[in-house]
Formats: sequence, structure tokens, C-alpha cells
Amino acid sequence: MIYFNNIKSIISPSSKSLQSFYRHLTDENRIFTNIYGKHDWRLKGAIGRGDWYKTKNIIDKGKDWVLEDMKISELRGRGGAGFPVWLKWSFMNKPQDGRPRFLVVNADEGEPGTCKDREIMRHEPHKIIEGCVIAGLTIKAKAAYIYIRGEFYNEACNMQFALAEAYQAGFVGRNACNTGFDFDIFLHRGAGAYICGEESALIESLEGKQGKPRLKPPFPADIGAFGCPTIVNNIESIAVSPTILRRGGKWFSTLGRPKNTGTKLFNISGQVNKPCTVEEEMGINIREIIENHAGGVSGGWTNLLGIIPGGSSTPILKPEACEKLKLDYDGCMQAGSSFGTGGVIVIGKDKDVIKAIANLSHFYKHESCGQCTPCREGTNWMMKVMNRFVTGQAIPDEIDFLDELSRQIEGHTICALGDAAAWPVQALIKNFRPEIEKRMKNFKSK
Repeated sequence: MIYFNNIKSIISPSSKSLQSFYRHLTDENRIFTNIYGKHDWRLKGAIGRGDWYKTKNIIDKGKDWVLEDMKISELRGRGGAGFPVWLKWSFMNKPQDGRPRFLVVNADEGEPGTCKDREIMRHEPHKIIEGCVIAGLTIKAKAAYIYIRGEFYNEACNMQFALAEAYQAGFVGRNACNTGFDFDIFLHRGAGAYICGEESALIESLEGKQGKPRLKPPFPADIGAFGCPTIVNNIESIAVSPTILRRGGKWFSTLGRPKNTGTKLFNISGQVNKPCTVEEEMGINIREIIENHAGGVSGGWTNLLGIIPGGSSTPILKPEACEKLKLDYDGCMQAGSSFGTGGVIVIGKDKDVIKAIANLSHFYKHESCGQCTPCREGTNWMMKVMNRFVTGQAIPDEIDFLDELSRQIEGHTICALGDAAAWPVQALIKNFRPEIEKRMKNFKSK
């Protein structure tokens, strides 16, 4: 959906033409056709929208064909890391050693600013289940576990109902989809820990242990769930795979940019007029997606103070860095941030950016599992110093102290939570140091 109201006020003066500024995904290329829940999400409605169409034919083509077509599509994991999906599946392309294999689907969506996976579970559950069957039988898994965040009650109910429909229809269970193979899917509800979004911590929780990341190697593909070979994929990565294989990897690769192909569910929140979740092409201009789908920045683009482009763990960018920013892995990296989950958080000039980052510091301190000393102690210190920045009670020397502290956390932990906690603070100091110093001066002058 595109909004053309006040068109002159939202077109960038540097835009070459209206057509280039308003490039958008066409309806025939959309994968998630019921993301807003306007239609029936149950099996009958899903089949009417094309789900479960010739699933058996896709599986019968064999793992080599599936892997090759996924390779052509260049689909990268939609959970944040951006690892090629076909390559992860190919890790199971080895002789079986007697141990069962498992597929684990990560639906533990806990990143602030990210709310795409819950929409898929609520309104497109059969895409997930079909994707599990195709991916699971491709890697010769015996079962799939869908690990759902504990707070997602409605989503878990819809998934359980859809799974029961799939079993009753013969799509899952014994002789799944008449392929001659048995394949089961189990739903597992977590307890709401952010750290369980990390794949090895998720596996630990799935096994009934504390959700704490494992040292690697060994990697899950060798020793994963219950000591068996396991592939862990984000729920969006699994949900889009059936459509890619039905329409062809070449079709998917024509969307977006090289190495940043396909469509993506973006979340737009913060100081915008219409917060939303929308499917768009990878590489879309960040201003374009905000103006077209979220009704623009509250108070206009000139009221923009900064944008966090990929969820709370990605560095904040100033407005001048966002003018030509393409929302994909390479585009965000070139701008000095990360693409992450595609959760765009908009911060206006009427908001306190220092307090916003301090809130994130509090979140990461609260969600640290405490296993690694740099993270356990460092996130607590960062939170305390950031709280002093909010009030202005700190001294200028503490700015460099906090930056150094964050770099002693970054890259020194088992998982990436330490990095996620450090990057927002580092970007705040880099881009908004004058704001921090000004607040200290104001406090001192009182």
C-alpha cells in the first residue's frame, strides 16, 4: 500500500524521478498474502492462497535439487545473522551415523523493535508447517521442534490448531505428504528469555536446561538437540522456502540486490504516524519505506533525530546517513550499522535519544544469562553509567570510559549478546557525543 498524500513534501529533492523514488514490491511477488490477518488463516484458506500446492513434488525432486534451487535464490537467514540458508542445510549433506536428525525453528522473537515472526505465526501458520516438512525431509530429519516465545499465547494457539489440521490432512506424521517418510512436528513454549533466541541457548532450553549459550565448536550440525545433528532456522526463513521452491530460486533472486535478494518482512515503529509490519523488497530505501508504509516520521522528515535500522542491537544512524540507505545487509554495513532483523526504530527530535539507549542498556543487562564475566559485569556497569548520562550527573571523562568499557565486552563473550549490548552505546557516543556533553554542562550549571 502506498500513500500519495502530500506527495511534494515527501519526495527527496535529490530524487531523479517519481518512479525511482516509489519503487515498491508488486502484489504478484508477495509471499505473505495474509500478513494482516484479513483472510482465513486455517487450512482451507491457506490452500486457497497456494500453500501445500505440489509439496510432494518438491520433496520428490530430492535434496540435491532443493539445495541447488535454494542456492540460486541466495536466501539469507532472516533471524539477523544473514547466513545462507542453503549452506546451513547442506551441513546435513553427509552420511548418517545412526543418530536421528532434527530441525529446530527459532520463534523466540524477543528483539526490541522486531515483531515480524508473531505475525507469521498468527496469520500464516501453514507456511511455517509446510516449510518445516520440506526443510526437514531435505536434511533427512525425523522431527522438527518449533520453539515459541512463552508470551506468544495466541500465536501458539494458532500454530497448534494449524498443526492439528496438517496432521489430520496427512501433511505431517506418518507418510507425510505421501512421500513415504515419517515426519513429526512439536511445539515447545519457552519462558520468555531473550537469550534463548541464540541457537545453542535455545537448544539447551529445549532440552530442559537453563537457557545458556554453548561453546562452539561443536556446532549444532554435529552435536545439537539431544546430542544429535540439528539445523536451527529462523521462522521467516522456513516460511518463505516453500514459495521459493514452487516459483523457483531464480524468481526470488531477481528481487532485491545481489547477495541481498528476495523479499523481507520489515517492522517500522517509534516516531512514525502509522507503525506497521510490511513485506518489501530487500534494498528498499529506508526513507521510502517509512514514507510509503508508515505514513512518514511524526512531524515530518526534518523532525528525525536518528534511526535504528535493524532492531535494538544495531547501531543508531543520524538522518544524513539514512537519506540514501538501502535496507539490506550490505547497505546497512556501508552506513556503519547492521541489517539485523529489519526492525526499523525511528526516533524524533522531540524524544530523548540518550534515555532511549539507556533503556536498551537496561534491557540487555536484564537479559544477560550471566555466564560470561564481561557480559555479566559489563552490562551492569554500562547501565549504571548510561543512567548517569540521562540525568547529566556524569563527567566528560566517563564518555571515553564507557566507550572503552563497551569494547571490552564486544567480542569477548560466548554469544553475541555482549556485542548487542555494546553497539548501541558505541553508536550513541559516536553520533551524539555533543548531546551527552551538553547535558552534563546543563546539570553542572544548575
